[in-house]
Amino acid sequence: MSVHISAEKGAIAETVLMPGDPLRAKWIAQTFLKDPVCYNEVRGMLGYTGSFEGKRISVQGSGMGIPSAMIYYHELINDYGVKNIIRVGSAGSYQPDIGIRDVVLAMAASTTSGINNSRFINADFSPTADFDLLMKAALYARSKNMKIRAGNVLSADEFYEDNPEDYKLWARYGVLCVEMEAAGLYTIAARHRVKALAILTISDSLVHGERASSEERETSFSEMVDIALHIA
Repeated sequence: MSVHISAEKGAIAETVLMPGDPLRAKWIAQTFLKDPVCYNEVRGMLGYTGSFEGKRISVQGSGMGIPSAMIYYHELINDYGVKNIIRVGSAGSYQPDIGIRDVVLAMAASTTSGINNSRFINADFSPTADFDLLMKAALYARSKNMKIRAGNVLSADEFYEDNPEDYKLWARYGVLCVEMEAAGLYTIAARHRVKALAILTISDSLVHGERASSEERETSFSEMVDIALHIA
């Protein structure tokens, strides 16, 4: 057992899908996995292991934001030997042509977090996705005629910003959307030489003001899960 995960050694697969919401983890496990077994309930951060088309897969909630998520990334990698982490999360669109339920593959993750300031002093580290996972995801999505976009995303430290117009600067530089964990995932994956990819479903648009309900965020974003399971 680790500090925040109560699983026994061997209870977690080498590939883990990671939504922020533990109830989305439960939904994924019960909807897509065969014979899922709950291995973690510590702090309500649910984790399950089952199988998908003969492959052993785990699903683990991470909580919201880089500080929470990196605890779970670290323990999964260092205490349980996880080799592949695929974030399946929601995001807010920064671009007018990216709408609700569109899927974004995060090639790189800019951030407002200071997570790497103490690591790379007077320098900027650019966290990026694993190319093999990214390529597999793009090819699978295209084979199924899924509408996807790939590019730079923003991992923000704040959900509620003082200035609602701040996103426009990032949008001018081509950033596709905002979420809260990918930069932390890509950083720790690079440090420990594991594979990582963030697959995001647009849940709201900062451009048009559209927003999915909390229930829709929890249980209806199935395309990104389908992609993640088929590249795992």
